[in-house]
Amino acid sequence: MYSHDTQIRVRYAETDQMGYVYHGNYAAYFEVARTEAFRQLGIRYKDMEADGVGMPVGELRTRFRRPARYDDLLTVRLLLKQPAEGSRVLFEYEIYNEAQELLTEGHTLMVFVNAATGRPVPMPADIQAKLVPYFQEDELTSPLTPPAKPSEAPAPAAFPKKSGE
Repeated sequence: MYSHDTQIRVRYAETDQMGYVYHGNYAAYFEVARTEAFRQLGIRYKDMEADGVGMPVGELRTRFRRPARYDDLLTVRLLLKQPAEGSRVLFEYEIYNEAQELLTEGHTLMVFVNAATGRPVPMPADIQAKLVPYFQEDELTSPLTPPAKPSEAPAPAAFPKKSGE
């Protein structure tokens, strides 16, 4: 398993009239965590895109437990609990405040695609090589599945194949 923490200070512009972080901002917080985690691993989105590979979001899920507020220092924990499966990789997130209270959980299912065609492609070998050391041998062949706890609805597969594919 791979884990990386990123800290984000809530700006006033990110809050709503109630003083809570507006729900739409959490997708951006997840993106910051993904980008910083990849940067820490020596993976740059800019280089990946220059090589003709994109990584759009196939699925986004967010569960709010407690509100984050203006000027809170948030820790966004990114977790890769399982290796990528083909073109898909599941990033899980936990957001904590300074008191270490869990505020938000979520995940994004990302899909590696050929930037020119938009068609799924396997995870680039150089990225896979940087992630492999974080997984046990038996985890490297496990299927990619979103978290499924009784309190969480399982997520559908991203980009289902069309008939005839």
